[in-house]
Amino acid sequence: MLDLYTQIHTQIFDADRIPYAIAAIFISMVVGMITGPLAGNANPLIWGVLDGVFGGLGTRMDRLHRSKPDLMLRGFLLTAFMMGACLLIAKICENLALNYSYDGFSEVLVLSMLITSGSVWFAVLKLYFALEKKEMGKGAYYIVSRSTRVDLNSVDDFGITRTAMAFLARSFDKGLVAPIFWYLIGGLPLAFVYACVAMLGWRFGKDGFTKGFGEIPLVLERLMGIVPSIFAGILFSFIGYGGAFRKVIALIRPGKAKGMAPYYQGGLPLSALAWHKSVALGGPVKDISGSTLKNDWIGPEGATAKVDHKILRWAIFTNVGAHIVFLAALFCAYLLANKALI
Repeated sequence: MLDLYTQIHTQIFDADRIPYAIAAIFISMVVGMITGPLAGNANPLIWGVLDGVFGGLGTRMDRLHRSKPDLMLRGFLLTAFMMGACLLIAKICENLALNYSYDGFSEVLVLSMLITSGSVWFAVLKLYFALEKKEMGKGAYYIVSRSTRVDLNSVDDFGITRTAMAFLARSFDKGLVAPIFWYLIGGLPLAFVYACVAMLGWRFGKDGFTKGFGEIPLVLERLMGIVPSIFAGILFSFIGYGGAFRKVIALIRPGKAKGMAPYYQGGLPLSALAWHKSVALGGPVKDISGSTLKNDWIGPEGATAKVDHKILRWAIFTNVGAHIVFLAALFCAYLLANKALI
C-alpha cells in the first residue's frame, strides 16, 4: 500500500522540492514578522513587483466604456503577455539557482518571494492594536486596505474587522498553499505562472464583479487554484475547538451552501472562519478604485455582522495553526515519499 502511495507521490510532484518549500515558508514567516509588508502590501512580494510594472498598463486597458468582449480580449492579451514574462523570469531564476545554488538557498529565496505569511500576521496585528486603542495607527489601515484593495473608509470598524479576517483566510489560500502546491508539481515555472494569474485576479478580478477585463485571469486562477483552495479550507477546518472532521463535513454539505463563500470571494477558507466562530463575514464593500462590490454575507443564518475586533486574535491563531498543520503535512508527505515511515 505504501509503495502505491509512494508511486502516486512520484507521479504528482517531486518530493525533493518539499524541503525547499518548508524552508521558504519559514523564511516568509520570520522575515515577514520582522520587516512587515514591503511598500505597504502584505501579499507575496512578486505580486507587488508585477503590480508596479504592469498594474498601470492594466488600468489604462480596463476602460469600462468598452464592451465586455473587448475588455475580455484586452484582459487575455495582458494575461498572456505577463504569463510569458513570468515564465521567462522563472527560467532565468531556475538557471541562476542551479548555477549559484549555495546549497539550495537560492531556490528557497526565490520561492519565498512567491508566498506570504509573516507579513500578513504583522499587518493584522498592527490593525488589531490600532482598533484596540481606537487610533488610526501609523500605516495599519493603509496596509490592510492596500493588501485587500478594499476602501476601509467605506465600512465601519466591524467592516474593517471582517475585511482583515477575510484577508487572513484568502492570503493563506492564494499566497501560501496554492503557490507551494504548484511549486511541488512543476517547480518555479508553475509557481510563477500561478503567482501571475493570482496577482491579476487580485488586481483586476474585483471578487468576481469585473466588467470583463478580469474574467480571463479569474478563470485561469480558479482552474489552478480550486484544489489548493479546498485543501486550505480543510486545514482551516482542522483548527479550532475540536471536531475537525465534523466541521469539514458541515462546511461542504449542501444544506449550508447558502452561507458559503463563492470561490472568488474567499471560498472554503473564509467559510471555515465564519462558520466556526458563528459570525457573518463578507458583505458589500467599495474597492480602492471606487467600484462597489456586492459581496455575499458568509456564515450561519442569524449570525451577527457586528464582528468585534477582539476576534482578530482568534483569527490570527487560526491562521498560524493552519500554517503549522500545513508544514506538518508537507513533512509527512516527504517522509512517506522517501519510505521513512515503513
